[in-house]
Amino acid sequence: HVEYPPRLSVSDLVKRMKGRTSGRLQEEFPHLKQRYWGQHFWGVGYGAWSTGNVTEEMVQAYLEHHRNPDDPDESVFILED
Repeated sequence: HVEYPPRLSVSDLVKRMKGRTSGRLQEEFPHLKQRYWGQHFWGVGYGAWSTGNVTEEMVQAYLEHHRNPDDPDESVFILED
């Protein structure tokens, strides 16, 4: 769950989170810079739900449904318990 100021749109929030985490991860793990230089570190999409309308179980079911079963290291799956 994330709390953020109402003046910030969800898409702006996600953009900032992806940018900052990408930079920090690549700073902490230099081998990632070589692998993802000039490429997108995170996937293009994101999911956002209001907790008033969706339970954690529903979110987990959604994420499990969209997991790529052909990806042995689950690298396309970002969010897990």
